[in-house]
Amino acid sequence: MRTAPTILHLDMDAFFASVEQASKPSLRGKAVVVGGLGPRGVVATASYEARVFGVHSAMPMGQARRLAPNAAYLVPRFTFYRSISERVMELLRALSPLVEPLSLHEAFVDLEAGGVAWDERSARLAGVKLRADIRAVTGLTGSVGLAASKMLAKIASEEAKPDGLVVIEPGTERAMLGPMSVRILPGVGPATGDHLRRAGITTVEEIVEAGEDELVRLLGKAHGHGLYAMALARDDRPVVAEREAKSVSVEDTYDVDIHDRTRVAMEVQRLAERCVRRLRGAGLSGRTIVLKVRRYDFSTLTRSETLRGPTDDPAVVREAAARLLDSVDTTGGVRLLGVGVSGLADYTQEDLFAQAAGERAVAESPVEERAVAPAEEQPPLAERRWPAGHDVRHAEFGHGWVQGSGLGRVTVRFETPASEPGRVRTFRVDDPDLEAADPLPLVLRIPGPGGDRVSGAGSQAVSSVPASLPKSWSGSGGGAATSRP
Repeated sequence: MRTAPTILHLDMDAFFASVEQASKPSLRGKAVVVGGLGPRGVVATASYEARVFGVHSAMPMGQARRLAPNAAYLVPRFTFYRSISERVMELLRALSPLVEPLSLHEAFVDLEAGGVAWDERSARLAGVKLRADIRAVTGLTGSVGLAASKMLAKIASEEAKPDGLVVIEPGTERAMLGPMSVRILPGVGPATGDHLRRAGITTVEEIVEAGEDELVRLLGKAHGHGLYAMALARDDRPVVAEREAKSVSVEDTYDVDIHDRTRVAMEVQRLAERCVRRLRGAGLSGRTIVLKVRRYDFSTLTRSETLRGPTDDPAVVREAAARLLDSVDTTGGVRLLGVGVSGLADYTQEDLFAQAAGERAVAESPVEERAVAPAEEQPPLAERRWPAGHDVRHAEFGHGWVQGSGLGRVTVRFETPASEPGRVRTFRVDDPDLEAADPLPLVLRIPGPGGDRVSGAGSQAVSSVPASLPKSWSGSGGGAATSRP
Protein backbone atom coordinates (compact mmCIF):
# COMPACT_ATOMS: atom_id res chain seq x y z
CA MET A 1 0.00 0.00 0.00
CA ARG A 2 1.34 3.44 -0.94
CA THR A 3 2.14 5.96 1.78
CA ALA A 4 1.71 9.26 -0.08
CA PRO A 5 -1.82 10.71 -0.51
CA THR A 6 -1.72 10.47 -4.31
CA ILE A 7 -5.15 8.87 -4.90
CA LEU A 8 -7.63 11.63 -5.74
CA HIS A 9 -11.41 11.32 -5.53
CA LEU A 10 -13.49 14.00 -7.24
CA ASP A 11 -17.20 14.43 -6.58
CA MET A 12 -18.98 17.26 -8.37
CA ASP A 13 -21.22 19.07 -5.88
CA ALA A 14 -24.96 18.30 -6.31
CA PHE A 15 -24.10 17.87 -9.98
CA PHE A 16 -27.45 17.80 -11.80
CA ALA A 17 -28.96 20.52 -9.61
CA SER A 18 -25.80 22.65 -9.83
CA VAL A 19 -25.90 22.46 -13.62
CA GLU A 20 -29.50 23.68 -13.55
CA GLN A 21 -28.64 26.55 -11.21
CA ALA A 22 -25.67 27.56 -13.36
CA SER A 23 -27.86 27.42 -16.46
CA LYS A 24 -30.76 29.38 -14.91
CA PRO A 25 -29.82 32.61 -13.05
CA SER A 26 -33.24 32.83 -11.38
CA LEU A 27 -32.56 29.52 -9.55
CA ARG A 28 -29.16 30.37 -8.08
CA GLY A 29 -29.21 30.16 -4.32
CA LYS A 30 -32.66 28.54 -4.35
CA ALA A 31 -33.92 25.02 -3.71
CA VAL A 32 -33.79 22.90 -6.88
CA VAL A 33 -34.86 19.26 -7.20
CA VAL A 34 -34.13 17.22 -10.34
CA GLY A 35 -35.88 13.92 -11.07
CA GLY A 36 -39.01 12.23 -12.40
CA LEU A 37 -42.00 14.53 -11.81
CA GLY A 38 -44.78 11.94 -12.00
CA PRO A 39 -46.51 10.42 -8.96
CA ARG A 40 -43.93 7.62 -8.91
CA GLY A 41 -40.91 9.72 -9.78
CA VAL A 42 -37.83 9.82 -7.56
CA VAL A 43 -35.29 12.52 -6.79
CA ALA A 44 -32.10 12.23 -8.85
CA THR A 45 -30.31 15.18 -7.21
CA ALA A 46 -31.26 17.97 -4.82
CA SER A 47 -29.38 21.25 -4.44
CA TYR A 48 -27.86 22.04 -1.08
CA GLU A 49 -30.62 24.59 -0.53
CA ALA A 50 -33.19 21.79 -0.96
CA ARG A 51 -31.26 19.45 1.32
CA VAL A 52 -31.83 21.86 4.20
CA PHE A 53 -35.49 20.75 4.07
CA GLY A 54 -34.53 17.06 4.18
CA VAL A 55 -34.76 16.33 0.44
CA HIS A 56 -32.19 13.83 -0.82
CA SER A 57 -31.51 11.60 -3.82
CA ALA A 58 -33.62 8.43 -4.26
CA MET A 59 -36.45 9.99 -2.22
CA PRO A 60 -39.95 9.66 -3.72
CA MET A 61 -40.81 12.89 -5.49
CA GLY A 62 -44.13 13.16 -3.66
CA GLN A 63 -42.31 13.20 -0.33
CA ALA A 64 -39.85 15.82 -1.63
CA ARG A 65 -42.73 18.09 -2.66
CA ARG A 66 -44.20 17.85 0.84
CA LEU A 67 -40.86 18.74 2.45
CA ALA A 68 -39.99 21.56 0.03
CA PRO A 69 -43.19 22.73 -1.68
CA ASN A 70 -41.59 25.94 -2.96
CA ALA A 71 -38.57 24.31 -4.63
CA ALA A 72 -38.11 24.25 -8.39
CA TYR A 73 -38.83 20.75 -9.73
CA LEU A 74 -37.14 19.96 -13.05
CA VAL A 75 -36.94 17.03 -15.47
CA PRO A 76 -33.31 15.84 -15.98
CA ARG A 77 -31.36 16.88 -19.10
CA PHE A 78 -29.02 13.89 -19.23
CA THR A 79 -27.49 14.68 -22.62
CA PHE A 80 -26.42 18.09 -21.31
CA TYR A 81 -25.11 16.63 -18.04
CA ARG A 82 -23.12 14.06 -19.99
CA SER A 83 -21.50 16.74 -22.16
CA ILE A 84 -20.34 18.66 -19.07
CA SER A 85 -19.14 15.44 -17.45
CA GLU A 86 -16.99 14.75 -20.50
CA ARG A 87 -15.25 18.11 -20.06
CA VAL A 88 -14.48 17.26 -16.44
CA MET A 89 -13.20 13.79 -17.34
CA GLU A 90 -10.90 15.37 -19.95
CA LEU A 91 -9.31 17.43 -17.20
CA LEU A 92 -8.83 14.31 -15.08
CA ARG A 93 -7.28 12.35 -17.94
CA ALA A 94 -4.83 15.19 -18.52
CA LEU A 95 -3.60 14.54 -14.97
CA SER A 96 -3.18 10.77 -15.27
CA PRO A 97 -3.82 7.82 -17.58
CA LEU A 98 -5.44 6.05 -14.62
CA VAL A 99 -8.90 7.60 -14.24
CA GLU A 100 -11.75 5.45 -12.94
CA PRO A 101 -15.15 7.09 -13.53
CA LEU A 102 -17.85 5.94 -11.13
CA SER A 103 -20.67 8.04 -12.59
CA LEU A 104 -21.17 11.26 -14.53
CA HIS A 105 -20.03 13.29 -11.53
CA GLU A 106 -17.55 11.12 -9.66
CA ALA A 107 -14.15 9.54 -10.37
CA PHE A 108 -10.88 8.30 -8.87
CA VAL A 109 -7.51 9.44 -10.25
CA ASP A 110 -4.06 7.94 -9.60
CA LEU A 111 -1.92 11.10 -9.56
CA GLU A 112 1.32 9.18 -9.07
CA ALA A 113 0.74 7.23 -12.29
CA GLY A 114 0.51 10.54 -14.15
CA GLY A 115 3.69 11.91 -12.62
CA VAL A 116 1.90 14.97 -11.19
CA ALA A 117 2.16 14.00 -7.50
CA TRP A 118 4.56 11.98 -5.41
CA ASP A 119 4.09 13.40 -1.91
CA GLU A 120 1.57 15.30 0.21
CA ARG A 121 2.54 18.77 -1.04
CA SER A 122 2.48 17.97 -4.76
CA ALA A 123 -0.83 16.09 -4.38
CA ARG A 124 -2.39 19.06 -2.59
CA LEU A 125 -1.23 21.46 -5.32
CA ALA A 126 -2.64 19.20 -8.04
CA GLY A 127 -5.97 19.07 -6.23
CA VAL A 128 -6.13 22.84 -5.83
CA LYS A 129 -5.40 23.42 -9.51
CA LEU A 130 -7.91 20.78 -10.61
CA ARG A 131 -10.70 22.50 -8.70
CA ALA A 132 -9.80 25.84 -10.24
CA ASP A 133 -9.70 24.37 -13.75
CA ILE A 134 -13.07 22.67 -13.30
CA ARG A 135 -14.61 25.97 -12.29
CA ALA A 136 -12.95 27.70 -15.25
CA VAL A 137 -14.14 25.15 -17.80
CA THR A 138 -17.63 24.41 -16.44
CA GLY A 139 -18.52 27.17 -13.99
CA LEU A 140 -19.23 24.44 -11.41
CA THR A 141 -17.61 23.31 -8.18
CA GLY A 142 -16.26 19.93 -7.20
CA SER A 143 -15.02 18.52 -3.89
CA VAL A 144 -11.67 16.73 -3.81
CA GLY A 145 -10.34 14.13 -1.40
CA LEU A 146 -6.71 13.01 -1.38
CA ALA A 147 -5.39 9.96 0.45
CA ALA A 148 -3.22 6.89 0.07
CA SER A 149 -6.16 4.64 -0.90
CA LYS A 150 -9.47 4.79 -2.75
CA MET A 151 -11.54 4.24 0.38
CA LEU A 152 -9.86 7.06 2.28
CA ALA A 153 -9.90 9.43 -0.72
CA LYS A 154 -13.67 9.01 -1.04
CA ILE A 155 -14.15 9.63 2.68
CA ALA A 156 -11.98 12.74 2.36
CA SER A 157 -14.09 14.13 -0.50
CA GLU A 158 -17.23 13.63 1.59
CA GLU A 159 -15.60 15.61 4.39
CA ALA A 160 -14.66 18.32 1.86
CA LYS A 161 -18.23 18.93 0.67
CA PRO A 162 -19.30 21.29 -0.59
CA ASP A 163 -16.63 22.96 -2.70
CA GLY A 164 -13.58 22.00 -0.65
CA LEU A 165 -10.44 19.92 -0.57
CA VAL A 166 -9.33 17.57 2.23
CA VAL A 167 -6.03 15.66 2.43
CA ILE A 168 -5.71 12.68 4.77
CA GLU A 169 -2.06 12.72 5.73
CA PRO A 170 -0.22 9.42 6.15
CA GLY A 171 -0.21 8.18 9.72
CA THR A 172 -3.48 9.88 10.66
CA GLU A 173 -5.86 7.38 9.03
CA ARG A 174 -6.69 5.25 12.08
CA ALA A 175 -7.27 8.23 14.35
CA MET A 176 -9.51 9.84 11.76
CA LEU A 177 -11.59 6.72 11.08
CA GLY A 178 -12.00 5.58 14.70
CA PRO A 179 -14.90 7.76 15.86
CA MET A 180 -16.75 7.61 12.54
CA SER A 181 -19.92 5.58 12.04
CA VAL A 182 -19.54 2.09 10.59
CA ARG A 183 -21.70 3.34 7.69
CA ILE A 184 -18.71 5.32 6.39
CA LEU A 185 -17.04 2.07 5.26
CA PRO A 186 -17.74 0.66 1.77
CA GLY A 187 -20.22 -2.20 1.81
CA VAL A 188 -21.91 -1.19 5.08
CA GLY A 189 -25.48 -0.32 4.13
CA PRO A 190 -28.56 -0.04 6.32
CA ALA A 191 -28.95 -3.81 6.82
CA THR A 192 -25.30 -4.49 7.72
CA GLY A 193 -25.17 -1.37 9.86
CA ASP A 194 -28.26 -2.47 11.78
CA HIS A 195 -26.81 -5.97 12.23
CA LEU A 196 -23.60 -4.49 13.68
CA ARG A 197 -25.57 -2.10 15.89
CA ARG A 198 -27.47 -4.98 17.45
CA ALA A 199 -24.07 -6.50 18.30
CA GLY A 200 -23.05 -3.25 20.00
CA ILE A 201 -20.81 -2.02 17.16
CA THR A 202 -21.56 1.49 15.89
CA THR A 203 -18.15 3.08 15.20
CA VAL A 204 -15.13 2.03 13.17
CA GLU A 205 -13.01 1.79 16.32
CA GLU A 206 -15.52 -0.65 17.81
CA ILE A 207 -15.06 -2.85 14.74
CA VAL A 208 -11.32 -2.97 15.49
CA GLU A 209 -11.97 -3.68 19.16
CA ALA A 210 -14.38 -6.52 18.33
CA GLY A 211 -11.66 -8.27 16.35
CA GLU A 212 -11.54 -10.07 13.03
CA ASP A 213 -12.93 -13.37 14.33
CA GLU A 214 -16.03 -11.66 15.70
CA LEU A 215 -16.60 -9.84 12.41
CA VAL A 216 -16.36 -13.13 10.51
CA ARG A 217 -18.85 -14.71 12.91
CA LEU A 218 -21.29 -11.82 12.48
CA LEU A 219 -20.99 -11.20 8.75
CA GLY A 220 -19.41 -14.24 7.16
CA LYS A 221 -15.87 -14.93 6.04
CA ALA A 222 -15.51 -12.70 2.97
CA HIS A 223 -17.40 -9.69 4.32
CA GLY A 224 -15.93 -10.00 7.81
CA HIS A 225 -12.30 -10.12 6.65
CA GLY A 226 -12.82 -7.26 4.21
CA LEU A 227 -14.60 -5.01 6.70
CA TYR A 228 -11.95 -5.56 9.38
CA ALA A 229 -9.18 -4.64 6.94
CA MET A 230 -10.99 -1.42 5.98
CA ALA A 231 -11.48 -0.52 9.65
CA LEU A 232 -7.69 -0.71 9.93
CA ALA A 233 -7.47 1.69 6.96
CA ARG A 234 -6.18 -1.07 4.67
CA ASP A 235 -7.36 -0.79 1.08
CA ASP A 236 -5.12 -2.01 -1.75
CA ARG A 237 -7.64 -1.63 -4.58
CA PRO A 238 -5.96 0.00 -7.59
CA VAL A 239 -7.46 2.74 -9.72
CA VAL A 240 -8.77 0.94 -12.82
CA ALA A 241 -8.75 3.02 -15.99
CA GLU A 242 -11.67 1.31 -17.72
CA ARG A 243 -14.67 -0.10 -15.91
CA GLU A 244 -16.23 -2.70 -18.20
CA ALA A 245 -19.98 -2.35 -18.52
CA LYS A 246 -21.82 -5.51 -17.47
CA SER A 247 -25.06 -4.65 -19.22
CA VAL A 248 -27.00 -2.00 -21.09
CA SER A 249 -30.61 -1.50 -20.08
CA VAL A 250 -33.57 0.86 -20.12
CA GLU A 251 -36.70 0.92 -18.03
CA ASP A 252 -39.85 2.96 -17.54
CA THR A 253 -42.04 3.46 -14.48
CA TYR A 254 -45.71 4.18 -15.19
CA ASP A 255 -47.86 6.66 -13.29
CA VAL A 256 -50.84 4.29 -13.60
CA ASP A 257 -50.52 0.50 -13.59
CA ILE A 258 -50.86 -1.05 -17.04
CA HIS A 259 -53.43 -3.86 -17.13
CA ASP A 260 -53.96 -4.31 -20.85
CA ARG A 261 -51.73 -7.14 -22.06
CA THR A 262 -51.48 -5.65 -25.56
CA ARG A 263 -50.26 -2.35 -24.13
CA VAL A 264 -47.68 -4.19 -22.01
CA ALA A 265 -46.41 -6.02 -25.09
CA MET A 266 -46.15 -2.76 -27.04
CA GLU A 267 -44.20 -1.14 -24.20
CA VAL A 268 -41.76 -4.06 -24.14
CA GLN A 269 -41.19 -3.70 -27.89
CA ARG A 270 -40.57 0.04 -27.49
CA LEU A 271 -38.11 -0.56 -24.65
CA ALA A 272 -36.30 -3.18 -26.72
CA GLU A 273 -35.83 -0.63 -29.51
CA ARG A 274 -34.47 1.95 -27.07
CA CYS A 275 -32.12 -0.59 -25.53
CA VAL A 276 -30.68 -1.50 -28.92
CA ARG A 277 -30.14 2.17 -29.77
CA ARG A 278 -28.18 2.60 -26.54
CA LEU A 279 -26.28 -0.62 -27.21
CA ARG A 280 -25.29 0.48 -30.71
CA GLY A 281 -24.42 3.95 -29.47
CA ALA A 282 -21.84 2.35 -27.18
CA GLY A 283 -20.48 0.19 -30.01
CA LEU A 284 -21.48 -3.01 -28.19
CA SER A 285 -23.51 -6.16 -28.68
CA GLY A 286 -24.68 -8.80 -26.21
CA ARG A 287 -25.73 -12.43 -25.85
CA THR A 288 -28.25 -12.30 -22.98
CA ILE A 289 -31.61 -10.52 -23.27
CA VAL A 290 -33.20 -9.57 -19.95
CA LEU A 291 -36.79 -8.58 -19.19
CA LYS A 292 -37.65 -6.85 -15.90
CA VAL A 293 -41.26 -6.59 -14.69
CA ARG A 294 -42.40 -4.91 -11.47
CA ARG A 295 -45.99 -5.84 -10.78
CA TYR A 296 -48.82 -4.02 -9.01
CA ASP A 297 -47.79 -5.51 -5.63
CA PHE A 298 -44.15 -4.30 -6.02
CA SER A 299 -42.90 -7.83 -6.65
CA THR A 300 -40.14 -7.72 -9.26
CA LEU A 301 -39.43 -10.54 -11.71
CA THR A 302 -36.59 -10.89 -14.17
CA ARG A 303 -36.42 -13.32 -17.06
CA SER A 304 -33.42 -13.82 -19.32
CA GLU A 305 -32.64 -15.70 -22.52
CA THR A 306 -29.08 -16.35 -23.68
CA LEU A 307 -28.47 -16.43 -27.45
CA ARG A 308 -25.82 -18.43 -29.28
CA GLY A 309 -23.80 -15.30 -30.05
CA PRO A 310 -23.78 -11.55 -29.43
CA THR A 311 -26.23 -9.35 -31.31
CA ASP A 312 -27.22 -5.73 -31.75
CA ASP A 313 -30.09 -6.54 -34.10
CA PRO A 314 -33.35 -4.92 -32.95
CA ALA A 315 -35.51 -7.71 -34.42
CA VAL A 316 -33.65 -10.36 -32.41
CA VAL A 317 -33.90 -8.37 -29.19
CA ARG A 318 -37.60 -7.60 -29.72
CA GLU A 319 -38.46 -11.24 -30.39
CA ALA A 320 -36.50 -12.46 -27.38
CA ALA A 321 -38.13 -9.86 -25.11
CA ALA A 322 -41.58 -10.88 -26.39
CA ARG A 323 -40.88 -14.53 -25.63
CA LEU A 324 -39.73 -13.63 -22.13
CA LEU A 325 -42.92 -11.64 -21.55
CA ASP A 326 -44.95 -14.76 -22.38
CA SER A 327 -43.62 -16.37 -19.19
CA VAL A 328 -44.75 -13.54 -16.89
CA ASP A 329 -48.24 -13.12 -15.43
CA THR A 330 -49.22 -9.44 -15.68
CA THR A 331 -52.91 -9.90 -14.82
CA GLY A 332 -52.87 -7.67 -11.74
CA GLY A 333 -51.14 -4.80 -13.50
CA VAL A 334 -47.61 -3.62 -14.21
CA ARG A 335 -45.95 -0.54 -12.72
CA LEU A 336 -42.45 -0.88 -14.26
CA LEU A 337 -40.96 -2.55 -17.33
CA GLY A 338 -37.34 -2.84 -18.40
CA VAL A 339 -35.34 -4.48 -21.17
CA GLY A 340 -31.59 -5.06 -20.97
CA VAL A 341 -28.76 -6.80 -22.79
CA SER A 342 -25.82 -8.36 -20.93
CA GLY A 343 -22.92 -10.64 -21.85
CA LEU A 344 -21.50 -7.69 -23.77
CA ALA A 345 -18.98 -7.82 -26.60
CA ASP A 346 -17.61 -5.33 -29.10
CA TYR A 347 -18.58 -7.44 -32.14
CA THR A 348 -21.67 -9.15 -33.53
CA GLN A 349 -22.30 -12.59 -34.95
CA GLU A 350 -23.76 -12.38 -38.43
CA ASP A 351 -26.27 -15.23 -38.68
CA LEU A 352 -28.50 -14.50 -35.69
CA PHE A 353 -32.02 -14.47 -37.12
CA ALA A 354 -32.32 -18.17 -36.49
CA GLN A 355 -31.86 -17.50 -32.79
CA ALA A 356 -35.55 -16.72 -32.50
CA ALA A 357 -36.02 -20.44 -31.85
CA GLY A 358 -32.99 -20.75 -29.57
CA GLU A 359 -32.96 -22.32 -26.16
CA ARG A 360 -34.09 -20.24 -23.18
CA ALA A 361 -32.20 -19.57 -20.00
CA VAL A 362 -34.90 -18.35 -17.64
CA ALA A 363 -33.74 -16.90 -14.34
CA GLU A 364 -35.83 -15.76 -11.36
CA SER A 365 -32.98 -13.95 -9.60
CA PRO A 366 -32.20 -10.33 -10.46
CA VAL A 367 -29.31 -9.69 -12.85
CA GLU A 368 -26.74 -6.99 -12.31
CA GLU A 369 -27.75 -4.04 -14.42
CA ARG A 370 -25.96 -0.93 -15.48
CA ALA A 371 -27.35 2.23 -13.88
CA VAL A 372 -29.97 3.82 -16.10
CA ALA A 373 -31.52 7.24 -16.30
CA PRO A 374 -34.85 7.68 -14.51
CA ALA A 375 -37.82 6.70 -16.65
CA GLU A 376 -39.33 9.31 -18.89
CA GLU A 377 -42.59 10.72 -17.62
CA GLN A 378 -45.66 10.48 -19.83
CA PRO A 379 -47.64 13.77 -19.67
CA PRO A 380 -50.45 14.48 -22.16
CA LEU A 381 -49.29 14.39 -25.77
CA ALA A 382 -49.75 18.14 -26.33
CA GLU A 383 -47.49 18.93 -23.36
CA ARG A 384 -44.94 16.13 -23.63
CA ARG A 385 -42.60 18.28 -25.69
CA TRP A 386 -42.34 20.89 -22.91
CA PRO A 387 -40.67 19.14 -19.91
CA ALA A 388 -40.05 21.40 -16.92
CA GLY A 389 -36.51 22.78 -17.01
CA HIS A 390 -35.79 22.04 -20.67
CA ASP A 391 -34.57 24.66 -23.12
CA VAL A 392 -36.74 26.52 -25.63
CA ARG A 393 -36.40 29.42 -28.03
CA HIS A 394 -39.06 31.96 -28.98
CA ALA A 395 -38.91 33.88 -32.23
CA GLU A 396 -39.39 37.20 -30.42
CA PHE A 397 -38.09 36.70 -26.88
CA GLY A 398 -35.09 34.43 -27.53
CA HIS A 399 -33.72 31.66 -25.32
CA GLY A 400 -35.49 30.44 -22.21
CA TRP A 401 -36.53 27.38 -20.24
CA VAL A 402 -39.84 25.76 -19.38
CA GLN A 403 -41.11 26.49 -15.87
CA GLY A 404 -44.14 24.28 -16.34
CA SER A 405 -46.98 23.28 -18.64
CA GLY A 406 -50.58 22.20 -18.32
CA LEU A 407 -54.10 22.91 -19.52
CA GLY A 408 -52.81 23.68 -22.98
CA ARG A 409 -50.36 26.33 -21.77
CA VAL A 410 -46.60 26.45 -21.29
CA THR A 411 -44.82 28.95 -19.03
CA VAL A 412 -41.31 30.03 -20.01
CA ARG A 413 -38.67 32.10 -18.22
CA PHE A 414 -36.39 33.89 -20.68
CA GLU A 415 -32.79 33.97 -19.43
CA THR A 416 -29.36 32.56 -20.23
CA PRO A 417 -26.38 31.44 -18.08
CA ALA A 418 -24.73 34.87 -18.55
CA SER A 419 -27.84 37.03 -18.12
CA GLU A 420 -29.67 38.49 -15.16
CA PRO A 421 -32.76 36.58 -13.93
CA GLY A 422 -35.29 36.77 -16.74
CA ARG A 423 -38.95 37.51 -17.17
CA VAL A 424 -41.74 34.92 -17.35
CA ARG A 425 -44.30 34.60 -20.14
CA THR A 426 -47.03 32.07 -20.92
CA PHE A 427 -47.92 30.68 -24.37
CA ARG A 428 -50.21 28.12 -25.95
CA VAL A 429 -48.48 24.73 -26.19
CA ASP A 430 -48.91 24.88 -29.98
CA ASP A 431 -47.53 28.42 -30.37
CA PRO A 432 -45.68 28.36 -33.74
CA ASP A 433 -43.07 30.85 -32.47
CA LEU A 434 -41.96 28.54 -29.65
CA GLU A 435 -39.64 25.58 -30.27
CA ALA A 436 -37.37 23.24 -28.33
CA ALA A 437 -33.72 24.35 -28.22
CA ASP A 438 -30.29 23.02 -27.30
CA PRO A 439 -28.81 24.07 -23.94
CA LEU A 440 -26.43 27.02 -23.95
CA PRO A 441 -22.84 26.60 -22.64
CA LEU A 442 -22.44 27.41 -18.95
CA VAL A 443 -19.16 29.25 -19.60
CA LEU A 444 -18.39 31.24 -22.74
CA ARG A 445 -14.88 32.13 -23.91
CA ILE A 446 -14.81 35.73 -25.13
CA PRO A 447 -11.70 36.74 -27.13
CA GLY A 448 -10.21 40.07 -26.22
CA PRO A 449 -7.00 42.03 -25.73
CA GLY A 450 -4.72 40.40 -23.21
CA GLY A 451 -6.28 36.98 -23.60
CA ASP A 452 -9.67 35.32 -23.35
CA ARG A 453 -12.13 36.10 -20.60
CA VAL A 454 -15.13 34.06 -19.58
CA SER A 455 -18.78 34.84 -19.17
CA GLY A 456 -21.35 32.73 -17.40
CA ALA A 457 -21.92 30.99 -14.08
CA GLY A 458 -18.22 30.71 -13.27
CA SER A 459 -17.10 34.12 -14.49
CA GLN A 460 -16.71 35.65 -11.05
CA ALA A 461 -14.20 33.06 -9.94
CA VAL A 462 -11.80 32.82 -12.88
CA SER A 463 -10.20 34.99 -15.54
CA SER A 464 -9.34 32.48 -18.25
CA VAL A 465 -10.13 29.01 -19.53
CA PRO A 466 -7.10 26.72 -19.94
CA ALA A 467 -6.86 24.83 -23.20
CA SER A 468 -5.35 21.84 -21.43
CA LEU A 469 -3.57 20.78 -18.28
CA PRO A 470 0.16 20.16 -18.25
CA LYS A 471 1.50 16.77 -17.29
CA SER A 472 3.24 18.27 -14.27
CA TRP A 473 2.50 21.43 -12.38
CA SER A 474 3.98 23.34 -9.51
CA GLY A 475 2.72 26.42 -7.78
CA SER A 476 2.27 28.07 -4.47
CA GLY A 477 -0.52 28.68 -2.05
CA GLY A 478 -3.76 26.73 -1.99
CA GLY A 479 -3.45 25.92 1.68
CA ALA A 480 -6.75 27.57 2.50
CA ALA A 481 -8.51 25.06 0.28
CA THR A 482 -7.72 22.22 2.64
CA SER A 483 -10.50 23.08 5.05
CA ARG A 484 -14.24 22.90 4.50
CA PRO A 485 -15.73 26.23 3.45
